[in-house]
Amino acid sequence: MKPDEIIQRRVARELHPGTLVNLGIGLPTGVSQFISPDAGILFQSENGIVGMGARPPEGMEYAELTDAGGSFVTAVPGAATVDSTTSFGLIRGGHLDATVLGGLEVDEQGRLANWMVPGKMVPGMGGAMDLVTGARRVIVAMQHTARGRPKIVPVCTLPLTSTRRVTLIVTDMAVIEPTLEGLVLRERAPGVSVAEILEATTARMTVPEDVPEMDIRAPTGA
Repeated sequence: MKPDEIIQRRVARELHPGTLVNLGIGLPTGVSQFISPDAGILFQSENGIVGMGARPPEGMEYAELTDAGGSFVTAVPGAATVDSTTSFGLIRGGHLDATVLGGLEVDEQGRLANWMVPGKMVPGMGGAMDLVTGARRVIVAMQHTARGRPKIVPVCTLPLTSTRRVTLIVTDMAVIEPTLEGLVLRERAPGVSVAEILEATTARMTVPEDVPEMDIRAPTGA
C-alpha cells in the first residue's frame, strides 16, 4: 500500500457522521475517496463547496467543479456552493468540526508549519491560518519524512501557520498526539516498529508501554 493511502485511510477513521470537515489541498483531499457519499460527513472546501465528493472518474470531470487547489472533485447529493464570504465565515466562525491539512513540519509543541518554504514562490498562505485557528479539531496528514529528513522536529525551522497546538498527526509511520506535556506516540503503521519511528523523528516523544498497530480498514459504511 502506498504511503499516502495509509495516511488517508487512517485519517478517514477520525471523521464521524454529522460533522462538517475541511480537507486541505493535495494529500488530505484524497481522504474523501475512503468515505461513503452517504456517510453523513460534509466536506467543505475554501473556494465555496459544502458537500464536496471524491475525484471524478477520468473523462467525467466538470470544469467548474474544483477544490481550492484547482483539482477536479464531485459533489454529493444535497451539496451547495457558497460565496467566499460565507465559506470563510464557516471557518472563522468556528463552525468546522475538523480540518485535515498537509504539513511541512510539526514541532514538539504541536505547532504546524505548512504554508511557505523559504526561497520558493508561493501565492500566499491561503486558508491554512484560518483553518488551524478556527476548526475544532486539526488533523495533520503528512509523510513522516521528506527526502530522508524528519518532518516531526524539536522546533519548526519554517514559518509557523499558527501557534495553536494541532489535535493529531497522522503519517505513513505513526499516529502521534500533541499534548500539554509533549508529543505522545499512539499508534504505529502496519509493519513499522517503534524503533523505526523514533529513528525517523528528531522531536522528543513519549512512548507508552503498548503502541498498537493502526487500523487502516475503511470506516463502517464507506
